[in-house]
Order: sequence, then structure tokens, then C-alpha cells
Amino acid sequence: MPVKPAPPPAPFVGPFALASLSAPDSPAFPALVTPEKQVIDLRAALGDERLTVRRLLEDWPTVLPRLRSLAADASAERRPLAEFRVHAPVEPRQVFQSGANYRQHVIDLHVAHKAPDDDRPEAERRAEAAEIMDRRAAEDLPYVFIGLPSAITGPYDDVVLPAWAEKPDWELELAAVIGRPAHRVSVEEALEYVAGYTIANDLTDRATVFRRDMPQIGTDWLRSKNAPGFTPLGPWIVPTESIAHPDDLRLTLKLNGETMQDESTKDMIFDLARMVSYASQSAQLLPGDLVLTGSPAGNGMHWGRLLCDGDVMDASITGLGTQRTRCVAEVTA
Repeated sequence: MPVKPAPPPAPFVGPFALASLSAPDSPAFPALVTPEKQVIDLRAALGDERLTVRRLLEDWPTVLPRLRSLAADASAERRPLAEFRVHAPVEPRQVFQSGANYRQHVIDLHVAHKAPDDDRPEAERRAEAAEIMDRRAAEDLPYVFIGLPSAITGPYDDVVLPAWAEKPDWELELAAVIGRPAHRVSVEEALEYVAGYTIANDLTDRATVFRRDMPQIGTDWLRSKNAPGFTPLGPWIVPTESIAHPDDLRLTLKLNGETMQDESTKDMIFDLARMVSYASQSAQLLPGDLVLTGSPAGNGMHWGRLLCDGDVMDASITGLGTQRTRCVAEVTA
């Protein structure tokens, strides 16, 4: 398979990032990537031909100092990134996803879905929604559900829109990558269990979010979010030590060059530490697992414009680079 070209680079911050790359007709391998877009093959550098990014994360406290040294070692063998295909940076065992976690987004939804007999001015209803969001942040809990690893695809791969998906939509999200087993960890210590951050686009078919045959059962996240390739991920994992303020990163998604989402993680109702801590209260988070933190305002339903064959999405988050994915309609017999 030919190497897919990356979009115009939005550099990541810090001395290095982790990636999963492959040369044409060769298996993927874990790589250290420098800001100059040079690649060090970590199988050779660390002396393990079976090494994967997930195995690196399973030994993260020991591996991290070695990666720092490699990034600073001018004698380490390097090759241009342009020679390789970029895959999703990790294959997680578990994917934890979040809904309704951006204040402005949820306020917009609250205002849009007014009761038929509610004739109050929009400003009054918006103020009411803002008060509800503030109370929720202070008193309530995050909303977390499970996604499938099989939905993950690379940051430059085409996204196939299933023939059954009537309203496919985008959802740009900051993803935390777990670096230590985490179970029942406190909010104060939660970020100590995060190895790094990456970009996720959590595509959703709005038409299948709610079951029409059983409305009382609620949301159907399996159907609406987990088609193959519905979660473009990457391009890199940037270590936490390179991101000083994960709660103030800008997320921007452009559709065919037009900005649709543009918001800071400051708008989160529940910050990253609360999300990781909350997920760990029920499940054990494992190295390589993902915690997706919700999507800000500006989804397709907001604009009245859903994804179509040929659409191109450019998604970026401050310090984490850029992913570019093209939508293609499923070909059916």
C-alpha cells in the first residue's frame, strides 16, 4: 500500500512523540518521532523485535527516561517520516467515551430542544441552561460509556460511511492514553496514570443514537458509534510532560476547509482528571486504554450539515498535531 501523505504539519510540542508506523508492505512498528519529522525505530533502539506501542505503555515509568535519552541522542539512526504510513498510535484494549461534557455544547442542545409550550425568550432559557450546567459540574458525575477498539482507524485513513448511516456526524475529542493500571484512583492522583494525549474523532450516526423500536431503552451507542473506522485516532501520543495545561487546549475541526468546531478544553464540564478518576471507579483502566473526553459545540447537527461522500475533515488540538480523513460512501452490491 502506498504511503499516505500527511497534511501540512501542525507540529506537536516537546522533544518527541510516540507513533505506530509502517513501511510499504511491512508490519507496523513503534516509533519515536521528533518535531523535525524524523523517525527512530524503537524495535532496534530498544532491542525488541516484538515491541508495540502498547507494550511500551505497559512499562511506561521505565521506558519514558529511555525515550528522553533517545530523542536527545544525535547518533541514533533516524529516517524521514515521509517514508512511512502513519497508523493509529495505539491499539487499546478498552475505550472509555464521554457524552455531554462541554458546557456551551450542552447549553445549545438544551435551548434547541425546548418544550412546545415554552415561549420564554432564548436568553432566559440559555441562562437557565447555564445554571443547570454549573450545578451539574459541582454536584453530578460524568457520563461515560464504552466504545469498541475495532472502530479505531488511522489519522489519515479514509472513513467509510456505512450505507445504513443516515446522519453521520463528527465529534472532535481530546483523548487521554493510560500508562499505568488505574482502579479507584482519586481525582488528585488521576493524571499520574495518564501517559500522554492524542486526537480522536468520535464519529456518530445521529439517526441511530436512540432506538426507534424501544425508545424507553435509551441510547444505542453500539449501533451509532462503532462502525469500523468511526474513530480516527492520532497521529501521535504526546507525553503528558510536554503538555503543561491539558485543561486549556484548543480543538479545531474543519470540514472541507470551513471551521465547524473551535473551542478550548476549558469549556469541559468535568475536567480530564475527573473523567479518568470516574471511569476508574467502576473499571480497571489498563495501559494503552483511551479515555475520550467529549466533544465541543459545532457538530453537524448544529450546522444542519452531516457528512457526505468526498468530505474531508481536518482535526487539530494544540500541541498534538493534525489528522486529515476523507469520507467515502460504502459500496454495496
